[in-house]
Amino acid sequence: MSMVGEIYLLFKRRLLATLRQPVWLISELMTPILYLVLFSPLLKNMNLGTSNVLDVFVPGMLVLLAFSSGTGIGWTIIFELQGGVIERLRVTPVRRFSLMMGTVVNDVFFMVSTSIVVIFISWIFGLTVHILGLIVLLILISLLTSMISAVCGSLGLILKQVGSLAAVVTGLQLPIMLLGGILVPLEVGPAWLQNIAHINPLYYAVKASRVLSAGTILNYTVLEAFLVIIPLTIIAFWWSTRVYNKAVA
Repeated sequence: MSMVGEIYLLFKRRLLATLRQPVWLISELMTPILYLVLFSPLLKNMNLGTSNVLDVFVPGMLVLLAFSSGTGIGWTIIFELQGGVIERLRVTPVRRFSLMMGTVVNDVFFMVSTSIVVIFISWIFGLTVHILGLIVLLILISLLTSMISAVCGSLGLILKQVGSLAAVVTGLQLPIMLLGGILVPLEVGPAWLQNIAHINPLYYAVKASRVLSAGTILNYTVLEAFLVIIPLTIIAFWWSTRVYNKAVA
């Protein structure tokens, strides 16, 4: 079977498993909606450079959604390890890269689907929509989700314990989110905070997402984000494939 065929079958397996537990889909959708309804009104009196708070807030929320969509697979991998699913996969001829990509494609699929719903709801509330810019934005955050999904899935194979994975993911999630300027642009903060943020890939994704949401595509900020995210995604795929080759040998 071709690699594309393997990835499709493994994606379909993940897709069906996800659809059997709709509570997770509802929870993933409700989080950005709650931020939209309960947090964004708090920003109306802040000087964000625009009269429409949603034009600044929603792009950051989409990046947060992309990040969180890729973190959940680690726990699924651990449960599959404990349930013997990974053990059964060891004897199959399927490529280990395909095993990883089937999961990644599933996470990207649900992230994009959820993002479209969030964009539609935000448009009802007043978000300015620029179709072409949002398409490029979805491509950018799909790369981000791919990178996070590959890394977190591999961490699940390495750590093998829910508690250990939770400590790593939750320990990194908060500083990454705060240094990304997801909820509030870092431009309103002190210079030292903005300087530290440059080591955070989400910082570049968030800045580009706000530019793209405004309808600007040919911009250095957008190029910079892709120049950061694409190499990191390639490195994540390379490392994750090695982990899968070793763990599912």
